[in-house]
Amino acid sequence: MKELNELIFGENLRYTEDHEWVETAGETLKVGVSDYAQDQMGDIVYVELPEVGDTFEKGEEFGSLESVKAVSELYLPMGGEIVAVNEALGDEPELINQDPYANWIVEIKASDISELEQLLQVDAYRDLLKG
Repeated sequence: MKELNELIFGENLRYTEDHEWVETAGETLKVGVSDYAQDQMGDIVYVELPEVGDTFEKGEEFGSLESVKAVSELYLPMGGEIVAVNEALGDEPELINQDPYANWIVEIKASDISELEQLLQVDAYRDLLKG
């Protein structure tokens, strides 16, 4: 496992305490898992994705990642509608291990964009991991 100083962080991303990240992409938001999360899980072998059009409340489970170690649920950082899923992960779930920031999981249209302000900025997320 990586040491804290070896982890990669997206400086322009927001994070949750559950280790998901959010990136603003125009009118929508991309959601994925952090380098810390993928490192802790080990080799990801399966990604359970929601359907486009599904809606979720903030904090609601929207899918899961299965690794050789365990299954981890994914929680939506903000309420909204799924407008896209990263279909490539169905065939190549290991893409998350290779680059967790380039390989987003879902794209959402947020129901309340102000929820973005409640998420952790990169420095606060680093502090959480140090904790």
